[in-house]
Amino acid sequence: MTRTEATMIQITDSIAIADREVTQRFVRATGDRGQNVNRDATAVELRLDIPKSSLPLDVRERLIRLAGKHLTKAGVLMIVSRASNSQETNRDTAHARLLALLKRAALTPKTHRIPTVPALDREARLTSKHQRSAVKRSRRPATKS
Repeated sequence: MTRTEATMIQITDSIAIADREVTQRFVRATGDRGQNVNRDATAVELRLDIPKSSLPLDVRERLIRLAGKHLTKAGVLMIVSRASNSQETNRDTAHARLLALLKRAALTPKTHRIPTVPALDREARLTSKHQRSAVKRSRRPATKS
């Protein structure tokens, strides 16, 4: 592959983003993982600027809704992985999480059909309820006033 060709992250058959849209940065991990955590940058941060990405508009909107706490105020998606002592394992984990999130956002939600009740059926049901209510009211004992 030449330098001019961009590698693509394939999300679905029809949706892909350029690898250069996702920036990765290695930082020192926090926590009690031995001396390695103090000297090596093993944690990885993946960033995707959603408003500037080449994703279709509907996918971007769903991604913003799905991102939750991983979204900055500027609309940048941040995926952080620091579970392992290995930089390579953290990078693979973060890429897998990013791809899973992008695939979820690429799925179009199913529209659930809400059956409507025809006006005549609704009117007949209400009439029946009023008639039944009248029958029950007639069975009550007369109130003393």
